Order: sequence, then C-alpha cells, then structure tokens
Amino acid sequence: VQLQACGGGLVQAGGSLRLSCVASGGAFSSYHMVWFRQAPGKEREFVAAINSGGATTDYADSMKGRFTISRDNAKNTVYLQMNSLKPEDTADYYCAAGRVWLAINYDYWGQGTQVTVSS
Repeated sequence: VQLQACGGGLVQAGGSLRLSCVASGGAFSSYHMVWFRQAPGKEREFVAAINSGGATTDYADSMKGRFTISRDNAKNTVYLQMNSLKPEDTADYYCAAGRVWLAINYDYWGQGTQVTVSS
C-alpha cells in the first residue's frame, strides 16, 4: 500500500486546513488509518485514528473538538479536518495504515505534509 498525504500549508492561528491521504495498491478498506505529527526537535505524536469501517475514531486529548478524522473507502482516502489551529500545531503530518487498532507500529506510512501555523 502506498500512501500519499497532501493538504498542508501555511495558515494563521484560528484558521483551518484539511489534510488528505490517498492510498493505492492495496485493500484500503481493510486498514485502520492514523494521523501522526512531528514537530521540529520533538518526538512523533499521535493525532487521530479511524477504524477500517469508519465508525470508530480516537483523538489525542489536545486535538479533541478541533480535529476531525474521516475516511471515504470508495475514494481510498482518509482526511484530517483541522480547525482552530494554533501555532503549536505546526508540524509535519503523516498518515499511516495498519491492521491492529491503535497499534504502536503501523504497516505503511505516507510521506509527511507540512503544516505551519503562524501567530
């Protein structure tokens, strides 16, 4: 499975962005999908997850109420809608796919898409 993330960019604090991650080459609907992020000089951080069918989601506490993860299995795409962005949300955002819900390790990773939030 190849994952291609896009949608990052520069946005002012309080603004919104929607990230997309398109999968190819595999059975997308059989994978749980996760977004992680990594800020410069910091460790990778869990952002949000959605199960293979799209009915169950999970979020890091700091993202609850601001970020929404969703997926369209017909389009092999997972989304991350980010609202009320803060400068501390600045990071490279990565999507990942796995068969184990909220696993530590994931089978496939996309390249990062950079999000910069200016104050």
